[in-house]
Amino acid sequence: MRNNATARVLLISANREDVNMAAWPLGLACVASATESAGHAVRLLDLLCHPDPMSALDAAVAESRPDVIGVSVRNIDDQRMERVHFLLRDVKTVIDRCRLLTRAPIILGGAGYSIFPQSALDFLGADMGLPGEGERAFPMLVERIMSGADPAGPYLLHRAGTAPAGTRSFIDDLDDYPLPGPEILPPEAYGEREFWMPVQTRRGCAMDCSYCSTPAIEGRVLRKRSPAAVARWLGRCASAGIRRFYFVDNTFNLPGAYARELCEAIAAEAPGVSWRCILYPWKTDGRLADAMARAGCAEVSLGSESGSGDMLTSMNKRFSPDDVRHASRLFADRGIRRMGFLLLGGPGESMKTAEESLVFADSLGLEALKITIGIRIYPCTALARRAVEEGLIGATDDLLAPRFYMAPGLEYPLREMVSAWASSRPGWLL
Repeated sequence: MRNNATARVLLISANREDVNMAAWPLGLACVASATESAGHAVRLLDLLCHPDPMSALDAAVAESRPDVIGVSVRNIDDQRMERVHFLLRDVKTVIDRCRLLTRAPIILGGAGYSIFPQSALDFLGADMGLPGEGERAFPMLVERIMSGADPAGPYLLHRAGTAPAGTRSFIDDLDDYPLPGPEILPPEAYGEREFWMPVQTRRGCAMDCSYCSTPAIEGRVLRKRSPAAVARWLGRCASAGIRRFYFVDNTFNLPGAYARELCEAIAAEAPGVSWRCILYPWKTDGRLADAMARAGCAEVSLGSESGSGDMLTSMNKRFSPDDVRHASRLFADRGIRRMGFLLLGGPGESMKTAEESLVFADSLGLEALKITIGIRIYPCTALARRAVEEGLIGATDDLLAPRFYMAPGLEYPLREMVSAWASSRPGWLL
């Protein structure tokens, strides 16, 4: 380890999943940009870009000679109850390879890691980890490592074999850490894959959906980037040839006034771009739909999850099936593609409510529908507490190994019914 304050940092996106589109590692790119701004030399390696990831890793370590390695864990598993794919085994292969190549300390981060900070650290065998947002915490940790200080700083730091210390890092003002430029990892690296540049304008969610892990990743307090800053960034990306964007905000339309202001800024600063977003189908009106259409919205993902009012209540949703129908019609009338989602098998589900959801989804005339059977149980959620009460999991189970909630007796008849419906509807995906 060198004694000066400048570090050589290798940041690795370990994700290899490429189901619908190339997932540009936005979170890790944000950390890379912040670490560069702190004066360190950073190399970002996305293993998704390489057909031979281990060879790419060998080359990156040899060329960068890192003092510190950061590994981003995007997903723990693929959330499929049937034939679930546990993704951490592949991440462990990456970390084990790093151990053979260098003595540099290995630090975990990312959305998946933030849900299971201690158990994921134990399974993967890294040195330490930073749950939460890394733009502020990671450069501070690098500086402590380079100075020889105790790595345990003011933010939650999990170290192998020790108890957690500090508090989880969340950034109050997102504009303090600007969105990273695409030059950090050029889209051309993804070859012929369909590419939509991700952008996040808001972090944190207090909607309290019964199954959702977002509060563990981003917290419950909503924090927003300046619409003008986001629009200028989109304009710069468009000037560099990137014309398609994916807003990964969990609730693009909330708050409504912010969403409209953002759309107006995009229309002014980045005309001609095309984008998709995730919509919470509640409090959506024609003014917002018009603003989205003018700003280039091409597709909305309607996160309805069910067409049954009883099941929406069970999931702690704030909207009704009528709200979903209203939102769907607004975007259909403006020529915006709609993708729907159904999440079947949760507490209170029956064959009747499941069929009600299928009938409802079919009536919307969506361009695409993704159906998930069985709900992944995450820690500290209402669903996890329900599963403990019903004896499906133990109160101390850490849930790193995927566990799912399925209403008793429904799994096989539900799969048969959904498969029968989907067989004659080419836009329905299982």
